[in-house]
Amino acid sequence: MKHSLMTSAFATLLACAGQTVLYAQEPIIQTKYTADPAPMVYNDTVFLYTSHDEDDAQGYGFKMLDWQLYTSTDMVNWTDHGPIASLKDFTWRKRDNGAWALQVVERNGKFYMYCPLHGNGIGVLVSDSPYGPFKDPIGKPLVWQKEHWDDIDPTVYIDDDGQAYMYWGNPNLYYVKLNEDMISTSGDIVKIGKLKTYQEGPWFYKRNNHYYLAFASTCCPEGIGYAMSDSPTGPWDVKGYIMRPTDRTRGNHPGIIDYKGKTYVFGQNYDLLRLEMEEHHERRSISVAEMHYNADGTIQEVPYFKDVKVEQIEHFDPYRRVEAETMAWGYGLKTEKMPGGGIYVTAVDDGDSLIVRGVDFGKRGAKRFRACIAAEQGCTVEIHLDCVDGPLVGTLEVKATGGMQAYKEMECRVKGAKGVHDLVFLFKGGAGKNLMNWDYWRFS
Repeated sequence: MKHSLMTSAFATLLACAGQTVLYAQEPIIQTKYTADPAPMVYNDTVFLYTSHDEDDAQGYGFKMLDWQLYTSTDMVNWTDHGPIASLKDFTWRKRDNGAWALQVVERNGKFYMYCPLHGNGIGVLVSDSPYGPFKDPIGKPLVWQKEHWDDIDPTVYIDDDGQAYMYWGNPNLYYVKLNEDMISTSGDIVKIGKLKTYQEGPWFYKRNNHYYLAFASTCCPEGIGYAMSDSPTGPWDVKGYIMRPTDRTRGNHPGIIDYKGKTYVFGQNYDLLRLEMEEHHERRSISVAEMHYNADGTIQEVPYFKDVKVEQIEHFDPYRRVEAETMAWGYGLKTEKMPGGGIYVTAVDDGDSLIVRGVDFGKRGAKRFRACIAAEQGCTVEIHLDCVDGPLVGTLEVKATGGMQAYKEMECRVKGAKGVHDLVFLFKGGAGKNLMNWDYWRFS
C-alpha cells in the first residue's frame, strides 16, 4: 500500500464499530492538489472550478498550469472532469506558469471564465457549456495594469439590474464594471486600496440586499475575512472573520454558494500534504464547511474545516452508470484523461481503496455489480460496506484485458448490499503497483 495513513476523517469508517458517523471533514479532492475554489450552482448541480497545484511544486514556489472542474449534487461525493482550460488557451501570455484563482459565471446561456495569468493580467474565456470547451474570444487581456502585479484573483457578480462587476487584487482591491457581453469593460478601473485585514482572493456576491466581499485575510497564516456594503461599489465595512487564521494553514481563498437550502464556504489548506509530510510545498487542497447568517446579514464564524462535518444532502444512486472518478475519498489514487476525452482512475495499488458515501441500495438490494476496467494482469476489487473491513458483499475478479487502455466490462454477484451504506472498493493484487485503470461502474 502506498500510504500507511488513510485519513483521520474516515477513522470511524476504518474502525467500523457499527456506525458510519463522520466526525471531521478532510479535503474533498484527493487525486490532485487543488486550490482557489470557485463554486457555481447550475441546473441543480454544484460546479466547482479550481486552480491546480502540480504534484512536483517545490517549496514556496507555485507551479500552476491549468484549471480543473469537479461536480456534486450531494456535497460529499465529487466527480472529476479533469482540466477544462489551461495557460495554452491564451496565446498572448508571456509566461508558462501562473494559472491562478479563477471564477466562472453564467449569463444568457454562455459561461464566462475569468482567469488571472500571473504577470500578464486577467483574461476571459467563454463556452456554451459549463463543462467547456472554453475559448478566448478577445485574444488579449481583459484587464492588465502593467505597472504592477496586483491583477490576480478575479471575482464576478451580475447584479439584479443586469450590471456586472469584477473585483480583484493583491494587496490592493480594484473593481471595474463589465459590459453585457461580459468580455469588455465599462468605464475606468477603480482602486479601492487595502481594506482592513484584506490580502487577496476576493469573492463578491449579493444576498438579501446585502453585498458581500469575502477574502483571504492578512497573511500569514490567512483566515477568511469578510466585508459588507449596501452598494456593489462600497464603501465596504469589514465585519470580521468567516474562519479565523489558524496555524494549520498558510494561505486561503474563499468561494461561497447557497445550495439546496444551505450555505457553504469553500477554502483551501495543506491538510492533504500533511498526511505525507511536514515539509512545506505549495500543494494545496480544497475543503468545504456549512456557513450560517445572523438575522442582520452578518456571518457566524465557522470552525476550521477539520473540526466540522458536512452532511450529505441526498443519498447516492448506484443503479446507473457511475464514473469511477466519483468519490468521497480516494487518497493515493490518481485520475487521468483518456485519449478520447473521458476521465479514468489510475495509480491503483494493492491495498488502496475508493469510498463513495451514503449509497442507497434500497430494500431489495443489489444483485450484481459491473465495472469497465483495463488491466495488464489479474487483480481483485472487493466490495465492502461502511469500511475497508466491513461486510464483504462481492468480489470482482479482474482479468487481464490486453493493456492499460484496453477497457472491458466485467461483473460479479453481490449479496447483502441493502439499505444505505458507505461503499468501499478495496483493491488487491499480487503485483502491488498499477493494478488497473477504471472507467465506470454500476449495480443492478
